[in-house]
Amino acid sequence: MARILYGVHGTQHGHAIRALTIARHLGEHEILFVSSEEGAELLAREYRVETALNPGTRYKNYQIDTPATLKLAANVLRQRGREVHRLVKIAEAFKPDVCLSDYEYFVPLVSKKMGIPCLSVDHQHVISLCSHPVPPKLWIDYAGISTSIRFLFSHCDQYLAISFYRPPVKPGLPGRIAPPILRESVGKVEASQGDHILVYQSCSICDDLVPFLKRLQRPCLVYGYNRSGNDGNITFRPYSETQLLEDLASAAYVICGGGHSLISESLYYGKPILSLPVAGAFEQQLNAIYIEHLGYGMNRTMADLSPALIATFESKLDSYVESVASQTFCGNTEVFGTVEGFVRTGRMDIASSA
Repeated sequence: MARILYGVHGTQHGHAIRALTIARHLGEHEILFVSSEEGAELLAREYRVETALNPGTRYKNYQIDTPATLKLAANVLRQRGREVHRLVKIAEAFKPDVCLSDYEYFVPLVSKKMGIPCLSVDHQHVISLCSHPVPPKLWIDYAGISTSIRFLFSHCDQYLAISFYRPPVKPGLPGRIAPPILRESVGKVEASQGDHILVYQSCSICDDLVPFLKRLQRPCLVYGYNRSGNDGNITFRPYSETQLLEDLASAAYVICGGGHSLISESLYYGKPILSLPVAGAFEQQLNAIYIEHLGYGMNRTMADLSPALIATFESKLDSYVESVASQTFCGNTEVFGTVEGFVRTGRMDIASSA
């Protein structure tokens, strides 16, 4: 049995859900999580969690709230030395054999202080490990997130990037790309073909979306508004993992932001995607670029909402379904094997798949 110190980015739930899926597979080992915000709350339902500061992202009006995000990062950096010292003391008492990090800031720093190998397992590092087809209008956002990843989140020894798209890794970098991790419950729901649209909003809400949905000819099952009830063709759903997966698996297609977890689950069920990424959120924007580039759906913004948009999207549904069906979107076996190998040896085999 090994002891694993596992840092998890706390903003939203995607990082914690991926970490829980991995941790449950590593059941023979002892795990101490370090996380914050929503992530810490979710992880604490099953595991011991030490809370820590988090240079997370803040959203407002369906875009990155840059001043609030920078203020938060500055506050974390001011307290960096004290927080590292505190967490090193906790780690020394826990005596970890290896460390894992899902886009968490402090655990990789602790691992370096203690001389313990640390593996990054997240989606964000696909941005820095690979080259991407980024249009000129997003170059500033690309530079900003690349700088953030480099200076805040690149203190691990090796990087396993989880992604529904798999561009080649730049030569000489200590990383690999693997298909998405899917939570266990996803595989328990069988895909089918319904008439409704699954609409999912997570980190922010756009006021223009609901009026747009009301003009559509299909029923819309909408998550993320913290309400329930019917409004014309719209049914608002409170969050329920079981209900969400059932609605997702039976949808005609999906309208969502650019979050990687929901996109990966949609593709696993064979669903085309109309992606409306949050403005300024480059990871979401890049995911949406690849949705369109690979023929899985369309990349648009909230400013593009119109009945003509849906007509154009639906005219291409058969092509999107065919493109999605030609690929596989579950990397659990590969990722589990890679992480298990790292836990045993302190190294990840970069040259070959698990």
